[in-house]
Amino acid sequence: MALNDLDATDRRILDVLQRDARIANVDLAAQVNLSPSPCLRRVRRLEEEGYVRGSVSLLDPAAIGLPVSVFVQVSLEKQVDGALDEFERQITSHTEVMECYLMTGDSDYLLRVVAPDIAAFQRFLLDHLTRIPGVASIKSSFALKQVSYRTALPLSHIGDGAEAD
Repeated sequence: MALNDLDATDRRILDVLQRDARIANVDLAAQVNLSPSPCLRRVRRLEEEGYVRGSVSLLDPAAIGLPVSVFVQVSLEKQVDGALDEFERQITSHTEVMECYLMTGDSDYLLRVVAPDIAAFQRFLLDHLTRIPGVASIKSSFALKQVSYRTALPLSHIGDGAEAD
């Protein structure tokens, strides 16, 4: 999977797919100026090479009863492989943890947690997060408003390769 192997048509395909994963191949082919068969071959190659990890439907958190979004900074007592592995193993088992990043800076991890209400977040915090071995401190910040949220990655940094099927 070499980034240099992507040409402008591949970039256009990726751009369209990440905005509408359910687009019909015929419509995708028309948007990227290919006939359907070569377009489908390119999509399959992009999937096989790992550029496309999967296709999902994005749900509206508020519409399904999860309007509370909390960013949680977690610091561990020790930053050793065993402690990091155990924290990551336990934290990934909780479906309310939407994202988890190992960080540099003041905290070891940054989490984004969703919940139906503040009481549900408190239960997650007290019943689960504080009980993970090695957790030294937890700082939570409640999101008041989502100003920007994107799922489509920018592709402008990918150079123009030769156009080919």
